Formats: sequence, C-alpha cells, structure tokens
Amino acid sequence: MKKLLLVESPSKCKTIQAILGSEWQVEASFGHFTELAKDGEDSLGFTMHKDTNKIECRYQLTEGKGQQVVTKLRAAVKNASEVVLATDGDREGEGIAWHLQQQLKLRNPKRAVYNQITPTAVKAAIANAHQLDLNLISAQRARQCLDRLIGFKVSPLVRRTSGGSSAGRVQSVALHIVCQREREIIAFVPITYWSVWTEYAEGFTAFYAGSSEIEPVLDDQDVTDDAAEVNTESTVESKRVLSEAEAARIIQVARNHPHIVCEATGVTAQKSPLPPFITSSLQQAASVRLGLSPEETMKVAQELFEGVDLPNGRKGLITYHRTDSTSLAPEFCAEVKEWLSKHDPDNVPKKTTRHREQANAQSAHEAIRPTYLSITPKTVRDHLSAKQHQLYELIWRRAVASQCANALIQKSRVIIQAGSTLWQTRGSILTFAGYTRYWNDLSKDKHIPALTSGQILALANAGFTQKQTQPPARYSEAKLVQVLERQGVGRPSTFAAIVKTLKDRTYVLLKGKVLEPSALGMSTDDVLHKTFPDLLRADFTAGMETTLDEISVGKLEWQSYLIGWHQSYFQPMLARAYTNLGADLQPSNRKNELSDVACPTCSQPLSKIPSKKVSGGHFLKCEHGCENLVMFWSDRRNQWEIPQPKCENAVTAEVTSFACPVCGKPLAKFPYNKDGVDKVMLKCADIQARQRKDHADVVFFWSSQEKWWSKKFGDLDEAAKPNLGKVSSGKGKKSAQGKPKRSSSQVVKPSPKKLS
Repeated sequence: MKKLLLVESPSKCKTIQAILGSEWQVEASFGHFTELAKDGEDSLGFTMHKDTNKIECRYQLTEGKGQQVVTKLRAAVKNASEVVLATDGDREGEGIAWHLQQQLKLRNPKRAVYNQITPTAVKAAIANAHQLDLNLISAQRARQCLDRLIGFKVSPLVRRTSGGSSAGRVQSVALHIVCQREREIIAFVPITYWSVWTEYAEGFTAFYAGSSEIEPVLDDQDVTDDAAEVNTESTVESKRVLSEAEAARIIQVARNHPHIVCEATGVTAQKSPLPPFITSSLQQAASVRLGLSPEETMKVAQELFEGVDLPNGRKGLITYHRTDSTSLAPEFCAEVKEWLSKHDPDNVPKKTTRHREQANAQSAHEAIRPTYLSITPKTVRDHLSAKQHQLYELIWRRAVASQCANALIQKSRVIIQAGSTLWQTRGSILTFAGYTRYWNDLSKDKHIPALTSGQILALANAGFTQKQTQPPARYSEAKLVQVLERQGVGRPSTFAAIVKTLKDRTYVLLKGKVLEPSALGMSTDDVLHKTFPDLLRADFTAGMETTLDEISVGKLEWQSYLIGWHQSYFQPMLARAYTNLGADLQPSNRKNELSDVACPTCSQPLSKIPSKKVSGGHFLKCEHGCENLVMFWSDRRNQWEIPQPKCENAVTAEVTSFACPVCGKPLAKFPYNKDGVDKVMLKCADIQARQRKDHADVVFFWSSQEKWWSKKFGDLDEAAKPNLGKVSSGKGKKSAQGKPKRSSSQVVKPSPKKLS
C-alpha cells in the first residue's frame, strides 16, 4: 500500500509526486471543499449557546466540487498505509487540514508544512511532521464565523437601503477608505500660489526659500515606497507665494542685487537595500511596474510557486507567496553571497544584510524569493508566459538586491542670498550603484556644478509660475493595498480578494490606474457610516485581527470571545441600527436559502429553489428584480450556467446537411466567440435532444485541416441525408422509443464548400 500526501492545489500534485516517487500517492483537496451551511438564524450556519459558551458549527461540502473531492479522497485513504496532510501553512491551510481529518475520519493524522517545493524542503517537512495546530484551527474557525456573522447580519440592511449587495468585516473598511478619499477630493478647495525661481549662467536653477533662516527639508530619497511610480524626477518648488504682486516684488529684489553663495555643502549618504518581497509589497510593486492587479499578481505567483516544466526537472520557482516575513533562509543568503562574489564582487556587503520584521508579522514563512538562485530570469524566458517571466524577474531581482551592498549617493545643497531673499537648490548623484543595479528605487540624478561659499553667481533669468494646490490623489490598487497593510486591515492573503470584491460588487470602478467609488459604493458607505460606524474604523478591524492572532497562539478561547463580543457589542449595535432606520427594515424571514453565487446582472446572491428534477436538488434564481434569471448546475462543465435561450433551435439556427451522430437529426450552426474572434460550431438542431446527456459531446469545430471535428466523434465524413423528421422546439413530450441507434452510414465526409 502506498503512503498518501494530501495538498491543496492539484497543480502541485505532479511536482511533489515526482519528488516523492512511487511509494507515495499525492492528491488535492482543491482548496476549501467545505463551508458553513446557510441554515438556522439568518442562514448563519452556526448557533451560539451562551449558557455553555460553545458554538455549534454546521459544515457542508461546497456546491459542485465538494462531494466529488471527498468521494475520491475517501477511496484513496482506504488504500493508503499512511496519510500526511500537507496543506498550506497559514491558518486557512490548517483549517482545510482539519476538515480533511473530519471528512476522511483520520485518527491523529500527520501534518507537514513546507514553504518551497523542492526535494529538500518537501522531504524534510514529511520527516518532521507534527500534529494539527488546534490554535490555528480555532483562529480560522473564529475568522469564518466572525465574517459570516457581520456579513449576514449587516448585508440585508445594505440591500434594503443603498441597493448594495453586501457588507463585510474587511471589505467595508476598504470601501470606506476609498470613499473617504473621494469626499476629500469633492470638498477640496484649490489655493492659487506662485512658485518663484532663478536661473544662473553656471547651469542650474534655484527656488525662492524665504527671507530668513531656511527650514530643513525632509529627503525623500530615503523613503521606500513600492506603491510609488519609479524612475521619476523629484519635484522641487519654491516656498509658496500667495499673491502675484509679492512674487513680482521678490523677482525685482533678485534682479537688483548680486547673488552670492552663502552655503555650499555636500555629503555622501548611504541607502540600504530594500527587504525581499512579502505579499503586500509584491502586489504593490507588480501593480506599479508591471500593471498587474493584486488578483493577477497572486494568480501568477501561485503558478510560479506550484511550478512549471523546466528542462532540468525542477518545478517550483519561488517560495510560498503568502507571507508577511522579510527573513530569508541562511542557505539562500549564502547562495546570494557566493553568486555576487562570482558575478558582482563589488556588491558583496561586509556582513549579511538583515531586514527588520514588521511589528505584527506572523513570520510563518520566509520572504518571497526564487527557490533556486541559479535559475535566472534569462534561463527560463522560453519556459514561462510573459506575465510569469516578468513577475519572476521582479522577485529574483528584489531578492538579490536585498543582500547587496548599500548604494552611495553624493548629496549637495546650495543656499544663495540676493538682498533680503534666500534661494536654494539641491542635487544628488549616485556614486556607487550597490543594490540599485538589481532594484532601482531612486529618483533621477540632479547635477549641480561645484560651487564655493562666497562665490558670486551670474543671474541669467528670474521668474515665477502660477500654480494651484491639487486635491489628494485617488488610490491606485497598489496604494490601497499599502494603506490596508499599514493600518492593519486584513492579512496578506486577503488583500487581493478585498480589492477584487470591491470591483466585483461595482462599489469601486478602475478608471485608468486609480480606483473611483461608484454612486452605489458611496451610498453604501453612507448607510454603513450612519448605522455601523465602528465597522468602518480601520483600528476597530485591526483590533479584530490582533484578537485572531491571540487565538492562533492560544492566548484566547475563540468561542467565548465570539459569544461575548456578539452579546455585549454586536447585537445591541444591530438593534440600534434597525431602530434608527425604521421598523420596515427589520430582517425578514427568507423562504429560500441564499447561495454563494452572485447574480450576473445585479450581483446580489441567488436563491436556492428546491427541485427534484435537476442535478443537486435545486436550481438558482434571482429574487431581487431580475425577472426570470435562473441558473442550473452543469456536471459536464462543473459550474453554474444560464440555460440556453429557446431561440437556439432549428427555427433560427442555420440547419446544415450533416447528420447528428447520435440521433440522426440535422446539425445546425451556432455562433460563439473565442479570444475575441467570432466562430461557428455545429450542434444537434433538436433543442430537446441537446438537453440529454447522450448529446453532451455532440459538438463539432472547424479544424486547421479544414474539416469539422469533434473530440469524441472525430472528423465528419461525407454524410447521407439526415433524418429530417420533425425537429423538436423543446416543448413536446419525450419520445417513448428511447435513445435512437446510430448507423455507421449516417457519418460521412462533408464538402467544405457546403459548410461556409
């Protein structure tokens, strides 16, 4: 009997199977395969028993895939001599491992955690397998119940007031941040001012700095910001002058007096390398430098982590991409030092660079880095997609840069006096590139000629420019992720999902590179601000994250915490909210259970409509005004689908002279679009027949060999005339004769001219 290793993603199976060999069988749970049921009070799926301080959670398999996954894994467990759970190492992964134990009825299963898919890491994780972490599991369950409680209790109020589709513990804070910025922009009143400058024959420009001692200026070269635009020139302005008359007076003084250098200083400053990527900084940098959304970044990073086919057989290109730790494995640091010694010896620092961890970092994994430093971006260019290669190069360069020597910058400042006015200019020149050879985050050089104190300058020109103060900028996706991280809202693994949810709910719209709240988003935020103001405070939500962290390390018991929070705070707040908005907003007892599937028209949850005639025992219907919108589960495509319109029949579709290989009725042309190109396929013209399972594979496509081709039936050969009996419109009764038999004479080779 083989040993069984259970992971989350099916994409990992092949890679890990190759590492472990024939003694092991590797299977996947496909991520979360269970969920809280949607039953009980307000469809919460759990019941809080305040008398015993216990929470009864009712879990169910996820729609569609859940039962299939469990059935397959139960069969695998029966034939296994040993079972090891190797889901991801965060609290969500621990929760999935716990559900695997429950559903598969495993006794004391082994738990293996690795953060890179390499033979060394995977085998070491299995050799050092441990028990499930009950504290992490408790934190995951608490998070799930907390999100369900807030979402299911607050969302009905949002739907009945603003027309929004949902509210959430984290998404509503993110929406509030975007809406608050929009309100600041709307309320902004611009101020007109004048920037006054002088130009000198020596080849530089200075700016008015006042008529008294110059205040020190904060140097932005030392500020690292992955969400900021790169390779830009630093913006320099004069001290703001608030009237044109004053600007003209200053210029007159400048023209009437000699300009004398009263201070010329220079210093060599060091700038330390940036830390390697964590989840949030990777999303920010990929957004700014590659134009990827946080969601796209995590998708491509997942592909790089799970692995791609390389000539040497190595798969996983990066370590785990959901992390908040900036630490690197000692062996990797040594590998970088060796690589630099060979390829860039001037960039080897005197001692190994260490980067400070964030105060609230969980540090469950090391930073995001290439698994094998020797696999440079150049060596894998032909094996990766464009996005994969761009992101891998970003990660590779950042990891190497983090272990390089400091950059050296020659900074200079010149202060000039002309009568009662002072003028200032600053310059910076990169004298040693250091880490910036791999990761440049500096502004462009600004040269100033060598000047000495007391030197008299030749004024070439003087003038002023009228300007206006600008409103605060809207958040880009990168900036929003940065704000969420800095304010402690959510966790690294949730940032991409938060931004995606806001866009999917049409609460925010992506306009160019920035996020702009929609009218729906603004009204939803208004309602929440009036009814649940605490839920919109970043510090309130950050406090919840801290509580979950305390649960994850065993400092707090999750059930008593959640029950106490609900009784003492949340329930009274709900009562006040509904009282303030009127009795007509009290939650109604919904007859039909809500699903997790959003209506494609209004984005609100579809209701489950019980039916014994369909797969799964129910279909989905929108009960929010989208008339007759229903969806049915497709076992063939493993997804919910809107049924084909009734117009797709022999009356409107163009019938061909080719016979259906199953029933002998005509095949008809049906249009479809692939990758933006309009194409045509052939399917049975009988709409009633198309609903049957025996017709599921009756689909013919036009191939590159200029033939109609089907995956199951192959090429269409010259055909005899099809059975042109009555073609059903889908409304008649089903034939009592059962499935018709197919004659081999019914499949013939067509003439391409007839198919145009």
